[in-house]
Amino acid sequence: MSELRIGLGVDAHAFSDGVPLVLGGVAIDSPRGLAGHSDGDVIAHALIDALLGAAGLGDIGSLFPPGEPEWEGASSLDLLRRAVAQVREAGWELVNADCILIGEEPRIEPLRKQMRGRLAEALEADLERINVRATTTDKLGFTGRGQGLAAEAVALLERNDAADGSNSK
Repeated sequence: MSELRIGLGVDAHAFSDGVPLVLGGVAIDSPRGLAGHSDGDVIAHALIDALLGAAGLGDIGSLFPPGEPEWEGASSLDLLRRAVAQVREAGWELVNADCILIGEEPRIEPLRKQMRGRLAEALEADLERINVRATTTDKLGFTGRGQGLAAEAVALLERNDAADGSNSK
């Protein structure tokens, strides 16, 4: 029997005028983006936390401290690549990931496949292992009032036998 672990990630950012909106690694035409030390991509950030949580490696803030100039304006896909490298180094491989954007807008249906592709590429995973979807809060809370966006992600990891020398399958 193989060893499996699940991680849950959550992220939220307020909208900010004059910054690009990036979601799931895709730049979206919008007059406002998300405030953040990096590019503010809540989908990628939640996914990073899900991966790190499942592997027992802390969280996005410990790996990429928000006060560090190195990460200012960084691409969240680059951060995701670095996080998955640490997860693999710790002996884990991604089985699948499911991400959900929470907000009234933008509607992501036309960009969903592109988001999945960008995330899958950064994770070095097959497209069918990555899911991106969205929901609203029926006008409730900060996302419902259009003040920002949130995302949640869950990642399932499996022990990489080659990394730990065991044969648990």
